[in-house]
Amino acid sequence: MKKGIVFYDVGEQVEQFLLIKSSVKGIASNGKPFLTLILQDKSGEMEAKLWDASEEDELNYRPEVIVKVSGDIQSFRGRNQLRLRQIRPATPEDPVNLSDFMVTAPLSKEEMIDRITQYIFAMKNPNIQRITRYLLKKYKDPFLEFPAASKNHHEYVSGLAYHVVSMLDLAKAIADLYPSLDRDLLYAGVILHDLGKVTELSGPVSTTYTLEGNLLGHITIMVSEIQKAADELGIKGEEVLILKHMILSHHGKAEWGSPKPPLIKEAEILHYIDNIDAKMNMLDRALERVKPGEFTERIFALDNRSFYKPTFHK
Repeated sequence: MKKGIVFYDVGEQVEQFLLIKSSVKGIASNGKPFLTLILQDKSGEMEAKLWDASEEDELNYRPEVIVKVSGDIQSFRGRNQLRLRQIRPATPEDPVNLSDFMVTAPLSKEEMIDRITQYIFAMKNPNIQRITRYLLKKYKDPFLEFPAASKNHHEYVSGLAYHVVSMLDLAKAIADLYPSLDRDLLYAGVILHDLGKVTELSGPVSTTYTLEGNLLGHITIMVSEIQKAADELGIKGEEVLILKHMILSHHGKAEWGSPKPPLIKEAEILHYIDNIDAKMNMLDRALERVKPGEFTERIFALDNRSFYKPTFHK
């Protein structure tokens, strides 16, 4: 069994199949084109440069192509990079398929939808429950497939649903401690807050932003979806307005992409829950790749900090 690409140390030799996550053309200082490839397997991803890339190379080495690589690991600006000796596209005869390289959520789709449905059943407010159920049913299939982001956190198959399940458990624990919170509003906010990403992002493989994603973003997309659902269901209560505010404010601040700051208690808590779960996911993924006594690579989304793994951690 080959070990995951992120677990190789500097100087080690690599010979295995990997999936191209992204391929970006650049021009080297000598005027010749090169490709910056992000290669991935289930453990994570690593950058590699393909120098003196021809037009044929550009066609052969594009996102979603499985390649056989050999080379060694070097350190470049504090990050591990694969120095390629050889690369070729996989052939139909090679014993590999796309799912071999896709990171997936640790829970099955069935288990995740069951747990989310239990939270919807627990809602007492009929307007909030009906809108949440309607939208989850409308987008159930992509919701269970999509990542929660193109990078940084839960950026894997079914990452969006796993992010929601984790946040619901966190919301329940917090509501148990602070009974004044409206659970219906908090649970609905968690389930719906990122549902617009099924329109904003392209899908679970080689995830990019769609035209709607670039021009509108998942927050705006979801606000209009809530209104459409309310119209469809004939719901006119204040809950519709409050649910829209939960979505609009869940990033917390304008500079983080929120059109409005949280102005309702549950909206404030939703922002914290979202932040905690995203950051824990980033930290766990970064720290599992280093040995005790080492620092992680810098994590851009966490103020470019490197985190230390204490020697007494398993």
